[in-house]
Formats: sequence, C-alpha cells, structure tokens
Amino acid sequence: MARAYASAILHAPVEAVWSMVRDFNALPAWNPGVTRSSIEDGLASDVVGCVRNFDLADGTLVRERLLRLNDRDYSFTYNFETPAFPVANYLARFRLMPVTDTDLTFAEWEATFDEAPGDEGRYVDIVSRAVFQGGLEALKTRVAGLAAPAGAKRWSGFPPNKVWCSSVIDGPMEAVWRVIRDFAGMGGWHDDITAMHMIGGARSDQVSATRDFMFGPGHLHEKLLHLDDTERSFSYFITKSEIPWMNYVSGARLWPVTDGNRTFAAWTGDWVASAQDDVALIPNTERNVYLKALHTVNARYFGGR
Repeated sequence: MARAYASAILHAPVEAVWSMVRDFNALPAWNPGVTRSSIEDGLASDVVGCVRNFDLADGTLVRERLLRLNDRDYSFTYNFETPAFPVANYLARFRLMPVTDTDLTFAEWEATFDEAPGDEGRYVDIVSRAVFQGGLEALKTRVAGLAAPAGAKRWSGFPPNKVWCSSVIDGPMEAVWRVIRDFAGMGGWHDDITAMHMIGGARSDQVSATRDFMFGPGHLHEKLLHLDDTERSFSYFITKSEIPWMNYVSGARLWPVTDGNRTFAAWTGDWVASAQDDVALIPNTERNVYLKALHTVNARYFGGR
C-alpha cells in the first residue's frame, strides 16, 4: 500500500478555509488544475455518497465519491470512481486544523492506494507533489487574508478537549520529536519546570514510568500513558498535584508541514474541576504550560520566536 501526503500552513482562520473546501463541488474555485466540476444525479455537494464529475486541465475526466464529511473536525474522505491515475483502492482524506496561537490553518491532504507492479513510487510522487502540494499552494493563495464567516463557531461550539491548542515550530518534525519525546526533558525547555527526573531511575521512554518535578512552587508527579514513534505523540496522567483538578490527562502530537519542512504541533488536556476553578485553570494551562512549552522549544532549538 502506497501513501501520498502533503501539508501546508494557510494564512486564514480554519472557519474561512473550511467554508470554501467543504463544498465537494468547489474545486474549480480554488484549484487551477480543475476546469469544470458538477455533482451527479442532482445531489447537493454535502450529501455523503454524492459523486463529483470533473475535468483536469489536460482534459482527463475524473469521478470521485464523497465517503465522509465532518463539520466538527473539518475533514472529508473520498475515493476514485473513475481514477485520474492507474492505481487501485484509492482512498483520500482532506483535513484542516486551527493554528491557535496565530489563528492560521494547518491543512493536510493524504491518500493510500495500490500501484501496479513496476510503478512502485511513481504515483506517490505525482500525487504528493503535483496534486496535493500543488493544490494546497493554490488554496493558500486563494484564502490568504479571508475572515471567518459571520457567526461561525470553532469546533461547532465546543473544542474536542478542555484545552486544545497548537503552534508551528520552525524545524523538521523528526528533529522536534527528538526533543519532546524525552519524558524527563521538559525541565530543559520550560522555564517554570525544575528538578525534573524519572522516579526510581526509570527510562524516560518507559510507558508507565513517572516523572517528578517542580512547577514553580508546586510539586507534581506525571505518569507516561503512551509514547508513539509512528504517530509522534505522547500522553500522560497527573498522579500528584496541589492544583484543584482530578483525572488530568494531557498530551502532544506532531505533524509534518511539507511546504517548508516545519512542524505543526498540537497539545491537549482534559480534567475534572469546578467551573469556578476552570475560569483560571483553562487559560493558564493553555498559555503558560502547553503553548509556552511549544514556543520555548521553537526558540531554544530552532531559532523561532
């Protein structure tokens, strides 16, 4: 199974970008590689199961079926009904995520498919570069400076986590991952954390091991719940804290930004606390823990702001 992938940072809020790309019939409005498009059988373009019938600039006819459309997480999935390339089992996904510290948008476009013997790698490069990256570059130009539609609510009103925040780091994903996957290393790149160490001399990549540290005057223990070198993600659980919250689970994940060899990083957190306590806990955790960590990694290791 082959995989094609491309991603970019778009200079518009996610609500503005989504209002354009969620229309399954809108390719000619933002992608110059498509000259004409229509939805078959008179269906609306947001009917899951509808087929878009369009022409490429070279005259190739393509038909694609909408398999999934999600206004909650800004994504859709589709397949080939009449392929643009001689590949089989083609399944593609387009997804947007907000860059919360700048109100820009991370966009990724990916597909899996089977190539014929002798074609190995050929269509991965074509789809990744010419179709997906080229399309994203055109979309970047089309949406630059657009404002969110009036009345639009991010995440349909509620974020997927109590805190969901993100930033772009000016370094390649593998280099960023080498820094943040060290569960005992955060004391080296967050100015408010001191005396961080693994309890009992455990390795920092040992799932179920616990780190001990000071956050300002507070003393915390956090247990590593998962560490994933394929997804470039980790999560952890607070087992000791003086802060008035319970069942605190947090974690981060990285994605590559292929239009500049950068990294998109999201950090999330959930817990139980009183509504009165959350008034301070939510913004403080977002700004002074998660985003501060990402910004410091960017500045200290990759020359960013």
